[in-house]
Amino acid sequence: MRNQIPSWVRIPVIFFIIVGIVEFFVDSGKQPAFIEQPIILLFLVLVLFILIATDAIVGSLDNILYQSLDEKGREKYDAKVIEKSKFLTWVEATYEKALGAKPMQEEHEIILDHSYDGIRELDNDLPPWWKYSFYASIIFAFVYMIKYHVFNGENQYMELEAEYAQAKIDIENYKKTAKDLVDFNTVELLTDASDLSNGKRIYMENCVACHKADGGGGIGPNLADEHWILGGGIKNVFKTVSEGGRAGKGMIAWKQSLKPAEIAQVSSYVLQFQGTNPPDAKAAEGDIWVEENN
Repeated sequence: MRNQIPSWVRIPVIFFIIVGIVEFFVDSGKQPAFIEQPIILLFLVLVLFILIATDAIVGSLDNILYQSLDEKGREKYDAKVIEKSKFLTWVEATYEKALGAKPMQEEHEIILDHSYDGIRELDNDLPPWWKYSFYASIIFAFVYMIKYHVFNGENQYMELEAEYAQAKIDIENYKKTAKDLVDFNTVELLTDASDLSNGKRIYMENCVACHKADGGGGIGPNLADEHWILGGGIKNVFKTVSEGGRAGKGMIAWKQSLKPAEIAQVSSYVLQFQGTNPPDAKAAEGDIWVEENN
C-alpha cells in the first residue's frame, strides 16, 4: 500500500542523501563537486528524474492495487490513513493540485472503457507543472533565439577566444617571475650581483677545465675576445651552453645538468669576460660578433 510519507518529503530527502554521498567521495575542495565538475551535475539531475519517475510508477501501482480492492478492502485501507495536520493537508493538496491528478477515491470518474487483464486506464490530463515547464521552455527558446541569433550575443566561441587571450597574458606574467621557464627566445642578460655570483660558481665548477678561470681558453675557445664560433650575445651563448657546441668536437649539452635559470646565470657571467684580454689567451676562433641593434 501507499507509503504514509508523502513523496514531496521522500524524494528531496533521498536526493540530498545521494548528493551528500557524492560530495563525500569526490571531495573536490571548497566548491561543491557539481559546480566544479559539470558531469556530476548531469548525474545528479539524472538521479532526480529517476527518483521522480520511480515514485510516480510506485504511486500508479498503488492506485491500481487500490482500484482492485473490493468495498471492504477500500474501507480498511481508508481507515489506516493517518489523520494529518492542517499544514500537512494543505501541502499535500497543493502538491496533488500541481500534479493535476484526481484522488484515488474519484478516479472511477476518469477510468476509460477498455480493460486488459483487469487493468484499466485512467484518462488523466498532463500535470500542470509539465505544461507550465513546456510553456517556459518555449519562452526561453524565443529569448535565446533573439539574443544569440538576432542580436549576436556573446557565445561560447567568443568566451573561448577571450579566455585564450587572458591565458596568454597570464602566461607572460608568469614567465616574468618563473626563471626556470626561460629559453633561447626569452632569455635576457642578467646583471644582478646574485645572478652573476651564482653564474661564477657554476662556471668555476663546470667550465674552468676547458675555458680557464679567466676565460682565456684552453681545450675550449677563448671567451674574452670578440670572435664567436656559434654566435655571441646572451641568446646564442645560452643556446650553446644548453644544446652543446659543434657535433663531434664541441661542448656537451648542459641542459641535462643545469636548470634554465642556471644556464642564464652562467651565460651572463661568461659575457663578463668580453674585452678583458687575459694573459696567454688562446687564438681567436670563429667570426667577430656584433649585436644586431648596434
